Amino acid sequence: MKATPTRIPDVLVLEPRIFGDARGFFLESFNQTAFQAATGLDVTFVQDNHSRSTRGVLRGLHYQLQQPQGKLVRVVRGSVFDVAVDIRRGSPTFGQWAGAEVSEDNHRQMWVPPGLAHGFLVLSESADFLYKTTDYYAPQHERAIAWNDPDIGIEWPLDGLPLLSGKDQLAKPLRDAEL
Repeated sequence: MKATPTRIPDVLVLEPRIFGDARGFFLESFNQTAFQAATGLDVTFVQDNHSRSTRGVLRGLHYQLQQPQGKLVRVVRGSVFDVAVDIRRGSPTFGQWAGAEVSEDNHRQMWVPPGLAHGFLVLSESADFLYKTTDYYAPQHERAIAWNDPDIGIEWPLDGLPLLSGKDQLAKPLRDAEL
């Protein structure tokens, strides 16, 4: 497994070893020892999640005030543009974003550490998005930052406006967010 830091050094793009031939491919989607060796992180995952979304759906930018979740994300069908925003006060990269295309074809994964907001935009007709979390989902602590906050300036690969949930439509800019 290869781990490449992004412009937020704690956010990593992971590339597993892929063994392929004319019949298809094999990869280990998660191996604790390989993950730890590649990232230097000793984390425990407690929950796996799976979402399916259609083209143009943008989910996020979500975070939890308490029980912050580290996330190891991947796509098993389709393609997304995955984004993390540093919302850790005092961090040298506070307010900055990092993004990467994660798809069934490139097999990339992205590590989003606890304390960052996370979101993704579906680029394909649909996408099955899987992610492991380091803490449990706590809806009472969930908050969202506006996907189009000009102070953050995420360069979403969009044609037109994204499809948002009701709660994501009400998300606040970072400067007004509860952190």
